[in-house]
Amino acid sequence: MLDLARDIIGSQPILTAFLAIGVGYLVGQISIGGFSLGVGAVLFVGLAIGAFAPKAQIIGPIGLTGLIMFLYGIGILYGRQFFEGMVGAGQKYNFLALIACLAGLGVALALGQLFGIKIGHTLGLYAGSMTSTATLQAALDVTQTKDPSIGYSIGYPFGVIGPILCIYFMTRLVQPKFPAKTQRFHMGEISIGPNFAGRTLDELSKQALSYVQVTMVRKAGQNIVPAGDTVLSAGDALLVVGESRDAISRAAAKLGKLEPGRLASDRADLDYIRVFVGKASVVGIPLSSLPMPSGFPTHLLHVRRYDADLVPSPDLMLEFGDRVGVLTPPDRKEDIRKHFGDTVKATAEFSYVSLGLGMVMGVLLGLIPIPIPGVGVVTLGIGGGPLIVALILGKLRRTGPMLWTMPLPANIVLRNFGLAMFLATVGVNAGQPFVRTVAESGFTMLFIGAAVLLTTVAIVLLVGHYLMRIPYDDLVGIASGATGNPAILVYSTKMAPTERPDIGYAMIFPSMTLVKVIAVQIIGLLAIGSTGG
Repeated sequence: MLDLARDIIGSQPILTAFLAIGVGYLVGQISIGGFSLGVGAVLFVGLAIGAFAPKAQIIGPIGLTGLIMFLYGIGILYGRQFFEGMVGAGQKYNFLALIACLAGLGVALALGQLFGIKIGHTLGLYAGSMTSTATLQAALDVTQTKDPSIGYSIGYPFGVIGPILCIYFMTRLVQPKFPAKTQRFHMGEISIGPNFAGRTLDELSKQALSYVQVTMVRKAGQNIVPAGDTVLSAGDALLVVGESRDAISRAAAKLGKLEPGRLASDRADLDYIRVFVGKASVVGIPLSSLPMPSGFPTHLLHVRRYDADLVPSPDLMLEFGDRVGVLTPPDRKEDIRKHFGDTVKATAEFSYVSLGLGMVMGVLLGLIPIPIPGVGVVTLGIGGGPLIVALILGKLRRTGPMLWTMPLPANIVLRNFGLAMFLATVGVNAGQPFVRTVAESGFTMLFIGAAVLLTTVAIVLLVGHYLMRIPYDDLVGIASGATGNPAILVYSTKMAPTERPDIGYAMIFPSMTLVKVIAVQIIGLLAIGSTGG
């Protein structure tokens, strides 16, 4: 029976890949003390399958296709934050992460040489300690052996749990304080006082409404859509939204007083409707330039993106799957639904044209040779090229009719499936040599991987906190981005419950991925050159 199972697994690569993914995700859900491997378990199940069935090999572009799906999704999602991180404090954060990642690589090389570990295993240990699939692929390309896969699989588990433990103990030591989470969307009705009678809405916006957005005006007992030239009288009312109740209170103190109830309760002239954004024509365009139906008054009042309420600022761009609240005459609701698309399917809607073109550009960029004097020629490779292109397209969001972004649910599916395919391929193909290597020097390599990881995280946390005085929620985001695994980021947001860890991760992860990819290639070329290989 076992021989039959080995024969089936060894002769059916597609079956083998999905067996590793299915069982891997099942194993990844097992939680011990709050720690689970998640998608990383696919790698270890793949190794077990490869060890069980020596003939099992997943050949062809399956694994590489999964890798670029993962990296492309990361780049599209974090493009804007990444480029914002290239200026101001982001430069300091990236420099700290750069020093930490290069120090970790130095430790890997020094200990690898000290204990006589092959360069392929050493580079794989570094990639695994950083849980970086792109770095693993770069190591596989430069060494042309399976050795990096083995080192990666040994370094990976502590690469996930190590940063979590470090952040836990650092948080206990520092005991940082954070403000309570606040809702990002607040609404209030302001009655206009006599001192502001005769002023236009534009004039008031410059003087007293800079903290809030006016979404509806009540004039002469009738609700109307706000316009810049609307002249206000004493007793008129404004419906405003802001990111805090304090902003609304400050505006009310200047203009008159808070007097709720009149605008929101009267829907005779303007009613409120919430619809899904499902048309490409309204996605990726700043609200200040967003086309709205003509022939009747409308005003976009509210945007809900997944589980967050957003203030509709002029530079905010809609995404597929957003729910928008629109003020419109009661008999025009159907027109609004048609204009925005209004379908829940939009939460998974994106253009396969833009996806295909973006990945083509990324692969081509990865092929461009980059000569480095005294070393040789490196490339951004299948890991770096698609990531850079996706970051640029994620920043642009839209080019004419071409929409580059995708909804978060679709992005998550693309990334997770791609990563699972890559890890399954790597695990199955390295199963047999993994068993031999662990038997020979597994504990030594495990020690090296732990040393690499602890060096990297310790530099970020200790230098960042005690010398650079980086705010703690930014700091754990930097540590998460430098080490890479999303599970680390999830834990960081629990320890520092603000939005800053996510922003720090977005600033650091892409740039450090590129650094690791290029550094591993340089080390690999130097090692091959020194041995004459």
